[in-house]
Amino acid sequence: MPVRSDFPEDFIFGAATSAYQVEGAAHEDGRGPSIWDTFSEKYPEKIKDGSNGSIASDSYHLYKEDVGLLHQIGFDAYRFSISWSRILPRGNLKGGINQAGIDYYNNLINELLSKGIKPFATIFHWDTPQSLEDAYGGFLGAEIVNDFRDYADICFKNFGDRVKHWMTLNEPLTVVQQGYVAGVMAPGRCSKFTNPNCTAGNGATEPYIVGHNLILAHGEAVKVYREKYKASQKGQVGIALNAGWNLPYSESAEDRLAAARAMAFTFDYFMEPLVTGKYPIDMVNYVKGGRLPTFTAKQSKMLKGSYDFIGINYYSSSYAKDVPCSSENVTLFSDPCASVTGEREGVPIGPKAASDWLLIYPKGIRDLLLYANTSSRILSCT
Repeated sequence: MPVRSDFPEDFIFGAATSAYQVEGAAHEDGRGPSIWDTFSEKYPEKIKDGSNGSIASDSYHLYKEDVGLLHQIGFDAYRFSISWSRILPRGNLKGGINQAGIDYYNNLINELLSKGIKPFATIFHWDTPQSLEDAYGGFLGAEIVNDFRDYADICFKNFGDRVKHWMTLNEPLTVVQQGYVAGVMAPGRCSKFTNPNCTAGNGATEPYIVGHNLILAHGEAVKVYREKYKASQKGQVGIALNAGWNLPYSESAEDRLAAARAMAFTFDYFMEPLVTGKYPIDMVNYVKGGRLPTFTAKQSKMLKGSYDFIGINYYSSSYAKDVPCSSENVTLFSDPCASVTGEREGVPIGPKAASDWLLIYPKGIRDLLLYANTSSRILSCT
């Protein structure tokens, strides 16, 4: 494992977690249920080993010990996520603010600072309040944009005097792909032909609706921070995006274009609106039938430049091969008309890690960073 001395002094050496993965105390101190509570507790068969996050690492009770371990290792920073339903048990202001949740994050932040560790806070790491899922479909409903703005406002107001680095969303692409196309993550929606275990969903339309609302929610949160808090708190607000690097399967012009489309439907999907206020042109051209929402002029203006930095989560890379476009069994995965694979002619792009899908390809992070930096973006590996 790398240690602090392996890195330059100005390198921010940190660790990251998400609330549902580590906090536990899922039913304590006024916290409301999230879609991950429902997904894992009500349908344990959807989780490989049947586990859930009701206890997890019990960081809700053991946060002082956790921070002590971070300090012992020598970390400069800790990126954690705030549980939306721990702050707003019913997801919105009408349902009331949970002071016990505010107190927990204040205690965590203060403990980090007492050990010289910078807090990096993620406002949303996939755990939509179940009450909002029940009320209007969560991120399928346009109402969530304002509810998220209000939630972010509470976070900035209560924690922004000490938290100077914010991420609105963590890996929105994963939410869209795994929650609404593959159906293997909460809320587990997809087309039946993709995954027969899904009880509802439409992989051709819902991913684009959810992605659109995630992008607008990000924009509204940044707008609130800049209008109400930036002058006094002097913090930065960004977003953490995940993507692999896509190489062409062959040197053919068709495969090179397929690799470009694969990037458009992954990294550029969420990056381009924040730079230009528009979706990537390949998405506009390849998502047929009016399934890709559009931004109003006002929304586009709000989104353009709505970040102080971009966090990048990199795992692996793939090969992209041009395939014929299909009008049957259409989903976000098929729309780019590109087959994405970790092997070329039977040879993996890199050695397999502990997870079957994770192939080790270090060069990909450099290629992705160079690609991402083409618009003079401020990047962080989160």
